[in-house]
Amino acid sequence: MDIINQTIEKYCEQHTEPESELLYTINRETHSEVLMPRMLSGHLQGRFLAMLSKMIKPNNILEIGTFTGYASLCLLEGIQPKGKLITIDINEELEPRVRKYFNQHPMANQIEYMIGNALEIIPQLNKTFDLVFIDADKVNYLNYYKMVIDKVSSGGYIIADNVLWSGKVIEQNNKPDKDTTAMLQYNKFVAEDTRVESFLLPLRDGLMICGKK
Repeated sequence: MDIINQTIEKYCEQHTEPESELLYTINRETHSEVLMPRMLSGHLQGRFLAMLSKMIKPNNILEIGTFTGYASLCLLEGIQPKGKLITIDINEELEPRVRKYFNQHPMANQIEYMIGNALEIIPQLNKTFDLVFIDADKVNYLNYYKMVIDKVSSGGYIIADNVLWSGKVIEQNNKPDKDTTAMLQYNKFVAEDTRVESFLLPLRDGLMICGKK
């Protein structure tokens, strides 16, 4: 299900700042060489994430789910000079490709790319984050949120991708699949969490943006 009319989306892209050469390369190569390229944030969402990061000016960023590193580099655009972006992914097969992309970026020294299970890694992170981006396995979204909320600074943000799950969250289905169920539970929990202000943005596959009070 296309959340946004493709013609309108194309018009939006034409009137949005273009991708950098490196981001364009990642976009093109992911679609031609990697399985499930739809997982990549892409031009429109990528520019939105970059703009948010520039507005927030984070010292530390945590990304849960790297894929091929496109969103990582977009989020990096707003980071402070001494800041660190920690990005975690469980897919070790993509590691050589992602490290190649990261090493081409002038701020590569500010990226810490970790391969492993985020549920095991996050509790070991002794940092306060100003921005967290969740874009990993859907069934653990709520677990990730609960694990990071106390590590987010007051005034910091948690952004979760795919919260509309191709529109399945509004389908009248008595037996939704496990990923749809996970998204329904996540959206409900966050919307009712008094520790944050939440805003569900229908951009691409849906972004839940939470500002910690």
